Amino acid sequence: MNRFRPSGVWGFILRRLLLGVVVLILVSILVFLATQALGDPARAILGRNATPASLAALRRQLHLDRPVFEQYWTWVTGLLHGNLGTSLAAQEPVTTLLRPRLVNSAVLVALAAVVSIPLSIAIGAYAALKREKVFDQTSSNLLLVLAALPEFVVGMLLVILFATTVFHVLPAISTVPPGSQPWNNWVALVLPTITLVIIVAPYIARIMRASMIEVLESDYVEMARLKGLPERTVLVRHALPNALGPVFQVIALNLAYLAGAIIVIEYVFNYAGVGGAVQQAVINHDLPVVQALAILIAAVYVVLNLLADVATILVTPKLRTRL
Repeated sequence: MNRFRPSGVWGFILRRLLLGVVVLILVSILVFLATQALGDPARAILGRNATPASLAALRRQLHLDRPVFEQYWTWVTGLLHGNLGTSLAAQEPVTTLLRPRLVNSAVLVALAAVVSIPLSIAIGAYAALKREKVFDQTSSNLLLVLAALPEFVVGMLLVILFATTVFHVLPAISTVPPGSQPWNNWVALVLPTITLVIIVAPYIARIMRASMIEVLESDYVEMARLKGLPERTVLVRHALPNALGPVFQVIALNLAYLAGAIIVIEYVFNYAGVGGAVQQAVINHDLPVVQALAILIAAVYVVLNLLADVATILVTPKLRTRL
């Protein structure tokens, strides 16, 4: 039977995909059951003074009178067909409601990733090369302090420093008017992007430093130096690729973490992203919107972790030979 078992990198990817599907199924069950505890959407829509007859009529209209399993099955089959449902509060497709907000949030996360990933890798690698020297000690202490700060504290400090009392060179509010694109007013993206960079960069840089130190002390790096290879070649071709393996995992976890942390940052800067959609959906007991956002965030976690695993294998020769 082992001869039918997929092997190699593609076999590993297939197994990870199947595991991701199982995780998403379990998450969908938990999300659906959890959202049922938010309360009665019909009463949230009609208010406290609604009559029992009007509540019953709205529940029938929204298919809330059906058994829980039937509601779950309808929701899941809709997801498989790309249908996220209909917003109970706005009475429009969830996809239409969330599309502009998802684009806004994706732009913010993409900007933070483009800046934070190379910056933190460079800081961590250089700190490892300058181990126990001034740059290493200074950067390590600074990164430790930044990693301890909550997201909203970082955002408020940046607002105070650059948008209010100190310099006042950037807008404190990052508004995106309806129908507009976030990149049309790129200045408004600076502070939330810097906030997200500060949130994730310390973790990536610290792991990069530790991984780089371990690789620099390894036997194969020492052997490469004994062969007379230039130091730059040793670092670029032997040390850096092997040090990036563990870092990819941390990058994936931090980018997935941003999918949740961005909700707080968007609230601080009044940014029209998924954060406001989550807040309004919970207040209005808009179950389809909450369910859609929760399953999308879970899918982001699964996809990013799969990409991190594949990237780790591609840059680490030892892992490729074990598959």
